[in-house]
Amino acid sequence: MAGKIYDTALMALDGLLFDGMTIMSGGFGLCGIPENLIAALRDSGVKNLTVISNNAGVDGFGLGQLLTTRQISTMVASYVGENKEFERQYLAKELVLEFTPQGTLAERIRAGGAGIPAFYTATGVGTLIAEGKEHKDFAGRSYVMETGLVADLAIIKAWKADTEGNLVYNKTARNFNQVMAAAGKVTVAEVEEIVPPGSFDPDHVHTPGIYVQRMIKGAVYEKRIEQRTTRVRETA
Repeated sequence: MAGKIYDTALMALDGLLFDGMTIMSGGFGLCGIPENLIAALRDSGVKNLTVISNNAGVDGFGLGQLLTTRQISTMVASYVGENKEFERQYLAKELVLEFTPQGTLAERIRAGGAGIPAFYTATGVGTLIAEGKEHKDFAGRSYVMETGLVADLAIIKAWKADTEGNLVYNKTARNFNQVMAAAGKVTVAEVEEIVPPGSFDPDHVHTPGIYVQRMIKGAVYEKRIEQRTTRVRETA
């Protein structure tokens, strides 16, 4: 370990995990997910987790591993369509699921990171999503109140970091990672490359190092394709 940099994912999570905790996990589908940190969570045996993530990976990979090992008791997510075990556990009432519209989920996380406890949105008004929630009218239109989200731990994936924890994401892999970095009480980042301070333009920093307490250089990345679609090559 040197400063914020830890040698392995398990070492980076040491002392942070406890049963019943809330964890935010970055990524969208399989893009920009913290593969090594998720595997370390699996190996740690921590259980009864509430996990906040756009989705739960696929069967046997990403957060899907934690469903297989039954370490997740509650999911806060916007999409579940690529994971059969997720679907099975939900329909069998073995897993609590809080469905949240994708844009609302992103804003709830951003609000939590900004210290905003709640906000109003028109999304979901008149649907099951809004049942039991406070409503208020503004300028003749009804809005539903949504609460900000914070987590005991945020695990995120970035492309590059300097040794101070300043992060740069690779294109769309920024997705939920950036807002989650600010919404975790502790944030652990895994990155593909660690460089000295000053190696990239300060204007290109997506997440300032003040939000990152620990980080690792990921050991292995599979970078799977969520849905491989091909067609027969046309012959001349």
